Amino acid sequence: MKNFIDTIKNIWNIEELKNKVLVTLGLLLVYRFGAQVSLPGMDYTKLGAEFAGNFDNGLGGLLNMFTGGAFAKASVFALGIMPYISASIVVQLMGIAIPYLQKLQKEGESGRKKITQITRWLTILICLVQAPFYLWGLGQLGVPPEAFTIGRGLDFIIPSVIILVTGTIFAMWLGEKITDKGIGNGISLLIMVGIIAYMPQAFVQEFAANAGKPMLILIEIVIWLAIILASVMLVMAVRQIPVQYARRTATGGYEKNLFGARQFIPLKLNASGVMPIIFAQALMFVPTAIGEGLGTESTVGLWMKTNFSNVFGLWYNVLFALLIIIFTYFYTAITVPTNKMADDLKRSGGFIPGIRPGGETGEYLDKIMSQITLPGSIFLALIAVFPAIVGNILGIQQGWALFFGGTSLLIMVGVAIDTMQQINSYLLNRHYDGLMKTGKNRKVVA
Repeated sequence: MKNFIDTIKNIWNIEELKNKVLVTLGLLLVYRFGAQVSLPGMDYTKLGAEFAGNFDNGLGGLLNMFTGGAFAKASVFALGIMPYISASIVVQLMGIAIPYLQKLQKEGESGRKKITQITRWLTILICLVQAPFYLWGLGQLGVPPEAFTIGRGLDFIIPSVIILVTGTIFAMWLGEKITDKGIGNGISLLIMVGIIAYMPQAFVQEFAANAGKPMLILIEIVIWLAIILASVMLVMAVRQIPVQYARRTATGGYEKNLFGARQFIPLKLNASGVMPIIFAQALMFVPTAIGEGLGTESTVGLWMKTNFSNVFGLWYNVLFALLIIIFTYFYTAITVPTNKMADDLKRSGGFIPGIRPGGETGEYLDKIMSQITLPGSIFLALIAVFPAIVGNILGIQQGWALFFGGTSLLIMVGVAIDTMQQINSYLLNRHYDGLMKTGKNRKVVA
């Protein structure tokens, strides 16, 4: 605890870092405030228990969690930041097949800006599709007519679509400003703060349901901390490939001997992050849609609709885990360019001991990635389906069980680690600066 307090003091003593933290907290507060503002023409107090009940558990609860509760409140931020995430994924995947995007990826900063602009326009397009469906779905999910204070005509639909699109664009702008002026990745922090905002409510519901069972609550907390530790290990785990660098001689050439600098290539056990879970989650709507298309009169249709609409069901999680493993291999293959790593290593005068530079090195790195991706994908799938395991075995409330794994926990762990690493880098630079000057911490003036 003393070290934690000292770290907070050190953060506050560094003017630049303090300002970044305050900007981050301020913009996150703006986002959370906007999530509580209902759409014009909607009376939040009359949405009804039937509508709210759709977002307490299961798939609805997971969707509502990513928007920080804004989805179930018919908020101006009801679509959240997820359309931007979807657009980013689509652009990234199109970059594999479209030569123009591949060219932009190689143009450095100018290309990155153009890709960002394409992503923004695609985000608007996705919002223009999602917003009308969301407004139409309000009535289908049980919102009573009296909640629409001005009716459901075009005078409500058109302004609401504009506001929902603007809300997502504003949330995207907040995320980019946090990245530029604050600390951490802004878009990821917006998602994380929405998930964390949903957590107290889920825990209170679980505590109320087991008020007379304090030992069960204690066991749940211990299991929750253990799965957090496992998630941290998954995010941080790397396979270090030793690399020998040739020593430059006085004549400017390279001399390959055992006295060259030795370093490592860190290959992450889970190089794909949470993307396989997001891809798999998006496809899990397909079996239910097929079941509805076949109709309940069909035995197959009824079976698919029944088994694949329950996120805590057996068949849902079996298919979910298999899709995660498949997408982990797919996403790792397109995001970890082993051949490019081998070429860069060769150009810098480095080599893996016992492996020839160039193509053989690329094959070796690809082989190692394939070997470590298998346990990594299985571990990722296990964490993804763990909410269903604890929900069925321990009888945990579904809203609270969602925090025992899956996308929500991995996002929280990954974003928290990334943010802490950025803060630590500031503190480390500050500490080194103090050592070079006086050996003590100096007050930095911006």
